[in-house]
Amino acid sequence: ESAPYYTGILLVRHSQSDEVPVCEPGHLKLWDGYSLLYVDGNDYPHNQDLGSAGSCVRKFSTLPILACGQNNVCNYASRNDRTFWLSTSAPIPMMPVTENEMRPYISRCTVCEAPTNVIAVHSQTLHIPECPNGWDGLWIGYSFLMHTAVGHGGGGQSLSGPGSCLEDFRATPFIECNGGKGHCHYYETQTSFWLVSLEDHQQFQRPEQQTLKAGNLLSRVSRCQVCIRH
Repeated sequence: ESAPYYTGILLVRHSQSDEVPVCEPGHLKLWDGYSLLYVDGNDYPHNQDLGSAGSCVRKFSTLPILACGQNNVCNYASRNDRTFWLSTSAPIPMMPVTENEMRPYISRCTVCEAPTNVIAVHSQTLHIPECPNGWDGLWIGYSFLMHTAVGHGGGGQSLSGPGSCLEDFRATPFIECNGGKGHCHYYETQTSFWLVSLEDHQQFQRPEQQTLKAGNLLSRVSRCQVCIRH
């Protein structure tokens, strides 16, 4: 029997729920875990592209990092470092949440090996874009570009990667966890940035100011599709 052929092309699925996502038929599951968006240490942010395997860590902790410095000394849970995780679509609870109360609000993920290349396509309209010729659709979603939170923290997604196409839209798609205090919270400082829908005639015009409120948020959010080559 011949040995399996490995492509080394990794595809990360983020469920935006507390359910572990399943790999596509014909894809090989490598591991599952929790959707890490970025870490803030000493007020310095380090982002994880949601389309990369590094964004799916096997174990969850409000503080999964150790800080080491001068004199060969390392400290754990002695500072106010923060972690930020892709959250679920569960209704926002009374805050903060601690210990097992956090579990329903942290998105699960799975890393799969795909047989061919994967890309995200964004329409910049309210219509779901078609995949290019020779490509098949894996999932559809909303065009997630960037996120910011406390201080100078934040990061962004590569628009060519599947991490930029989230299946569920939420004005606050991530949750902040305080390492020292061991709890998680949705804070008012959290902001998400999405590609906007544009008509052809609007391309070079001055943008008109607009405020979108609950119930009407999706009227200007670009749609996307993640595609895989035949």
